Amino acid sequence: MIKSLVGRLSGQKKPAREAAPSPSAQPKPARNEPSPKATSEKGHTTESRQSQGKSGKKRRQRKPRAAQQDWSLDQFPVDPKEGETRFHDLGMRDEIMHGIADLGFHYCSPIQAQVLPHTLQGHDAIGKAQTGTGKTAAFLITIFNDLLVNPVEGERFIGEPRALVIAPTRELVMQIAADAEDLGKYTGLNTVTLIGGMDYQKQLNRLQREVVDLVVATPGRLLDFMGRRDLFLDHVEVLVLDEADRMLDMGFIPQVKRIVRATARKEHRQTLLFSATFTQDIINLSQQWTFEPVTVEIEPDSVATDTVDQKIYLVSSEQRYRILNNLIRSEGCSSLIVFANRRDQVRRLHERLRKSGVKCGVLSGEIPQAKRTRTLEQFKSGEIKVLVATDVAGRGIHVDGISHVVNYNLPEDPEDYVHRIGRTGRAGATGTSISFASEDDAFLLPDLEALLGTPLECTHPPEELLV
Repeated sequence: MIKSLVGRLSGQKKPAREAAPSPSAQPKPARNEPSPKATSEKGHTTESRQSQGKSGKKRRQRKPRAAQQDWSLDQFPVDPKEGETRFHDLGMRDEIMHGIADLGFHYCSPIQAQVLPHTLQGHDAIGKAQTGTGKTAAFLITIFNDLLVNPVEGERFIGEPRALVIAPTRELVMQIAADAEDLGKYTGLNTVTLIGGMDYQKQLNRLQREVVDLVVATPGRLLDFMGRRDLFLDHVEVLVLDEADRMLDMGFIPQVKRIVRATARKEHRQTLLFSATFTQDIINLSQQWTFEPVTVEIEPDSVATDTVDQKIYLVSSEQRYRILNNLIRSEGCSSLIVFANRRDQVRRLHERLRKSGVKCGVLSGEIPQAKRTRTLEQFKSGEIKVLVATDVAGRGIHVDGISHVVNYNLPEDPEDYVHRIGRTGRAGATGTSISFASEDDAFLLPDLEALLGTPLECTHPPEELLV
């Protein structure tokens, strides 16, 4: 242990400015163990490292704080409504409420209403929820409120985040970071994203520019930063594991276990775990990583199907492209995402649509991250009408106003079907999903029906799509 401590103190960590105390700071609920803010898992205190740093000098940096401009809750009136939970009722900091007001949110989504009363009090939580249910805002609100209510006293060090969110895909990480920027723009808290496929040095520069409060990362790139001793996780107070089932499917769990072990013990941190499914593997992991958690389940049939008109077209493999092309050019199709199961299928379909004069983009794991980011921005702005995507790349797409989702192939994993059609019918709008059932994949339909708990009506496509 002495050797480990000496090695840690002689590392590459650099001190930064002192955290500004909050006038309304309140202690977190006791968790049977000393707070990691005072003592880390390895037993050394923050004071013991204040004089340590690469240059041997303290480097203080000023972090700009967004001005509240004398904003108060009086400027954000929301009438009580039976059966609804207002954000006003949860006792959150005004800096967060100001961001919520700017976004036009008035009442909590079901998962927010069920989980926030517990997580805002410091409790661990396990949530079963699909994308599009508001879980991202739920854990970001929890993080921001906790960090504001419990400011760090004394010197802080660069490369020591107070909160960490792990997500399986680069697109999802970037979407979470974008939501964090919107929700937290008046908090003065600093969020940094760490993802593969982007320049390491540029991300390191952002990490070292000032103290970081929240890191949102994919597992592989996070381990890169930890392995090079550019990031330390022993002062993480809030840990979020988003889409744990997808991380399990993608083989990330060994990496995630290493990351979790680098944080404080579960009794010393708050842990939030979200998953679309509760398999036995997910249950086992949640028991390992959380401390006396509350459990919240939001069933997919109340989220993914009510606002989506689901159509299953019985077609031959040769008919699929003609129907898709006609659908794209039909009246009422304003924007569309088409999903295929494999990268090569996505690549061929994108090239075929492009040659037909369709303004489209492609999202798959083989596309460089910078190009994927640019493509998604073009789709959001309406510059391109169609995205062709795989499930991994499409899991993090959060764009309101998508009119259609097309399953060019039925997904082999029924859970992917729910995530695919959840790209449309968002934010209270309605949307249409069209799935092609051909001779090579129609056998997958019973599994979809078993997951949804309802039969799917299969029909032939209308004549206007076949011409």
